[in-house]
Amino acid sequence: MVQFANLDTKVALTEQLGEADAPVVLVNVFTVDEADTDAMLKTWTSDARFMRRQPGFISTQLHRGIGSSTTFMNYAVWDSAADFARAFEQPQFQSQIRNYPASVVSRPHLFAKMAVPGICVAG
Repeated sequence: MVQFANLDTKVALTEQLGEADAPVVLVNVFTVDEADTDAMLKTWTSDARFMRRQPGFISTQLHRGIGSSTTFMNYAVWDSAADFARAFEQPQFQSQIRNYPASVVSRPHLFAKMAVPGICVAG
């Protein structure tokens, strides 16, 4: 079963779930033993298919570290943290995450767009 760790040592994902009412981005960094890569990808694909049917889901994209990396990053956009929370807490999803190999460590964290004058726009 997947192990969860905090990406931000000061704020756990569970603390973020009730926050932003605006669109949020889930960034989830996975590490996995090389021997478990195929099993991790199979389970992630199943999870992504489930999530894309959930209210508030906008999009997702999986990335893999280049070279011989076994680090993956999922970037998923949701209408709100509450929509993501409802999907994450679904019993079907919770049972599916038990299928990840034991070597998988997942570090999910929610982000919101921010404005940086002259560079980035918020919202």
